[in-house]
Amino acid sequence: MELIFEKSVANHRCTLLPKLDVPLYEIDKSVARDTPFDLPEIAEIDLVRHYTKLSKETFGIDDGFYPLGSCTMKYNPKINETVASLKGFTDISPISSPEDVQGALQVYYESEQVLCEVTGMDHISFQPGAGAHGEFSGLLIIKKYHQSRGDFNRNKIIIPDSAHGTNPASAAMNGFKVITIPSKDGLVDLDELDKVLDDTVAGLMLTNPNTLGLYDSGILEITKKVHSYGGLCYYDGANLNAIMGVCKPGAMGFDCIHLNLHKTFSTPHGGGGPGVGACGCRDFLYPFLMNPRIIKTNKNEYAFEESGLSVGKVTAFYGNFLIVVRTLTYLKHLGCNGLREVSDNAVLNANYLRVKLKDTFNVAFDKICMHEFVLDLSSYKEKYGIRAIDICKRMIDFDMHPPTMYFPLIVHEALMFEPTETEGKQTLDKVVEILKNIAIEAKSGSVDLTKAPYTKSYKRMDEVKAAREPILRYVHEK
Repeated sequence: MELIFEKSVANHRCTLLPKLDVPLYEIDKSVARDTPFDLPEIAEIDLVRHYTKLSKETFGIDDGFYPLGSCTMKYNPKINETVASLKGFTDISPISSPEDVQGALQVYYESEQVLCEVTGMDHISFQPGAGAHGEFSGLLIIKKYHQSRGDFNRNKIIIPDSAHGTNPASAAMNGFKVITIPSKDGLVDLDELDKVLDDTVAGLMLTNPNTLGLYDSGILEITKKVHSYGGLCYYDGANLNAIMGVCKPGAMGFDCIHLNLHKTFSTPHGGGGPGVGACGCRDFLYPFLMNPRIIKTNKNEYAFEESGLSVGKVTAFYGNFLIVVRTLTYLKHLGCNGLREVSDNAVLNANYLRVKLKDTFNVAFDKICMHEFVLDLSSYKEKYGIRAIDICKRMIDFDMHPPTMYFPLIVHEALMFEPTETEGKQTLDKVVEILKNIAIEAKSGSVDLTKAPYTKSYKRMDEVKAAREPILRYVHEK
């Protein structure tokens, strides 16, 4: 497909500007460009056709099945977009005085109250702009807490080997030493945990259910052990979609958490944003939570509050406001029972798909899962020379987005499926049929899966070259 610059034709235009109704301002030549700004010159019809065609080359949750494990790429109710588009929300400025944006502050405050109830936390900040940013912010709070007590000796964060890759990165960026402990049957090995616990441990980072889709039934013992050594427990909320309304991270013994509002609470995401990695904590960590905080005064008004012990701001102003609007809309639309139904159906769908596929593919940990499960395709690679990536590329031919590949690292040739609660039985049955047919192709060699996809305008990419020699800038030659 040609780029918009390649379709440029000199002197073509598609803009009709209204007659100037304000005095003409002459820009100082010292700050003006020496050469014209290099923009494509194109007719309106060609511009519309270009971007319409480009939009058809993309794939999203509104197009079809999108089982991206641990990312919760679920359907985004359009009522959220309608509410987030209201002028009362879109026409305000972050530099407005509190008395002029009481409605917006109420959205923040009510969202915090509901999410605290869902998670068992006491306070939440919506500043962090993504999940990894929320992790970083939570660990910043844990670090500040220990330092405030003069406990500078705590320099280690314990992380299971099944954790998300951002966990050790967030810990390292906060100056912590990362201690990785191996899993046992997909869960935290308590004996291995005991070996690394001492008075230098600042905390533990854990996802529950974990990246394998397994709920760790020993969670209370895990958090109790860490607390007994003076460490804190951090909950990675990437997989909260499996337990909303069922159990709370606070009740599991976690002190600090982050939530992916853009995943669990249904804001469209991908490609780097937009997002909110809301950071929550218990009362004893509240002094260290990001500034400013939004409170409700005894006059039933909303105002800002700051703490001198706070880690400060982690983003400009108060975070991505309209994502919080979408979150509150989603929460109010579902209610308590609806939120639990989301998790129940997400777990049901994952287990339905797991059982339907277990006779065709090897399930890494074949037991009751939560919202997601992992296939191990090592046998396909050994017997037929077909890798996980080949199966995924073939899925594209059938208008399905591939699941997460090669993660978690403790499962070789891994495919991680998260069907979410928004897919119906008919869709899942069709997915099973397609995947079983792809398995037949892999075993028989009737289709060369190493060259898939076949039916799209793009073919198999050289992903190694793309990673090592990326072309990040188009050079427009006139």
